[in-house]
Amino acid sequence: MAIGFGAAVLLRGADDPKQFVEMSHTERVDFPAGGTLRLPNSSGMLTVEAWDQPGLEITTIKTVSDVAGDREKATHDVEDHHVKVERRGDEVVVTANASRYSALGLEYRIKAPASAKLIVSHFRGQVTVDGMAGDIDIRLRDGDILMHLPEDGVYKVNAKCAIGSVDSDFPATGKRIWFFGHRIEDADSGTSARKLNLNVGVGDIIILKTRVPKPPAFGF
Repeated sequence: MAIGFGAAVLLRGADDPKQFVEMSHTERVDFPAGGTLRLPNSSGMLTVEAWDQPGLEITTIKTVSDVAGDREKATHDVEDHHVKVERRGDEVVVTANASRYSALGLEYRIKAPASAKLIVSHFRGQVTVDGMAGDIDIRLRDGDILMHLPEDGVYKVNAKCAIGSVDSDFPATGKRIWFFGHRIEDADSGTSARKLNLNVGVGDIIILKTRVPKPPAFGF
């Protein structure tokens, strides 16, 4: 893969009542046509946005609170956690070695081709997907999923919250699960429909159509 790197470290000063150490890192990665972007153990804030480039741009932001005033230790803790990007066949896999229960705050900002397939297993936080048009499979234990999808897309929707609710602009049949959960399904979109499988333990799912204004019609 052709990869470009960039990194920055931010140390908040003593006049900041909440001192923390923050490190950002950006890299560009080749992406196979028709490939899959997989995040098997992400946590924190994840945003995947479609763009018109053939590759991926992945920015990770790591933050550790310097609660004890030990800036050197906080910096070491940030540097000790790594996000790894690797190619596995027709997949690009993004993994983190940070413990799900650590004090590390992690944010992913990913730009990918709109046609890419997306598979995410997210522990806690928020997952936002903007403009993606391929198959999408997201499992989130605790938090919310927010989708902005092309309005002309056809999706076979299967979205479920064990505790929470699902709201979708795309046609689907909804039903309650016991007293606290909610599920919507659409089994009649045809074989060409993209698969949209979303599953949340505790939290909500919102699926919105991205409406693009049509150019005005000029008569002569």
